[in-house]
Amino acid sequence: MKNRLWMLNLCVMVVLWIAPPTAHAQCASEQVVSEAAARWVNKQPLQGFAPAMTMADAACTRDRFVEQLRANKQYGSGRVVGYKAALTNPAIQKKFGATEPVRGVLLSRMLTMETAFPVNGDYGARPVFESDLLVEVGDDAINEARTPLEALKGLSRIQPFIELADLVVAEGEPLNAAVITAINAGARGGYFGQGISVEPTQAFADALRDMKVVMTDEQGKELANAPGAAIMGHPLNAVLWLIEDVRKSGGRLRVGDKLRLGAFSAPMAPRGEMRLKVRYMGLPGDPEINLRFAR
Repeated sequence: MKNRLWMLNLCVMVVLWIAPPTAHAQCASEQVVSEAAARWVNKQPLQGFAPAMTMADAACTRDRFVEQLRANKQYGSGRVVGYKAALTNPAIQKKFGATEPVRGVLLSRMLTMETAFPVNGDYGARPVFESDLLVEVGDDAINEARTPLEALKGLSRIQPFIELADLVVAEGEPLNAAVITAINAGARGGYFGQGISVEPTQAFADALRDMKVVMTDEQGKELANAPGAAIMGHPLNAVLWLIEDVRKSGGRLRVGDKLRLGAFSAPMAPRGEMRLKVRYMGLPGDPEINLRFAR
């Protein structure tokens, strides 16, 4: 009897949070988020993330979601190793009703060094990949940065990155800025290359802005081509935004943190045994990263 009552109460809590009759959604309860995290770990689509939630409630839900992922025995207690800026392109913001980027949290098990071995394409509930960019914090003074050049001086390394993201929510479910925030900006995993050391100069900052990020498949067909400026007019503007957004929640960037700055391509679903190459043309040495999906 007690078990039945407990299950009934849980169902009522889920329904009230998922579809409130008149009020706006609120920060999801620990129990609801725990169930969502378990589904995420098992690569099962989520349903019912209320699009009417405020951005504050969405951020609260995200933080609870990340803590549940860290505590989940199957996934492992990954450390927070950085942050992800999503919706950094004005056109994408408009599509999802956003007025600024949204932030996700990166855990240690989400980031992997580039590998020659194939990667399974079923890594998420709704897996998609994007050409991206990682930077590494090298100086605590970055938290006081106010200009792109000041932000650059607080970084130690620029790394090619292919993000293996997860749209998470079931197809047909509402997906707006609040929901994207609540699902931790779709952070699931990704592979990064060795990259290059930062040169704290205006010329290097200009190269970041003007570089061409080109993604091609195994036949050399171009899948995406975008300038560095596709991210908020300059990738370093995403660094400045992350500094401020983390500060608003009472935190600071730490030396060694990895920052994912935004996508240079539209989300694409893996298909069969495909090979990807992403080149960052215009940066010193034209760094690149390669990734192969298994069939």
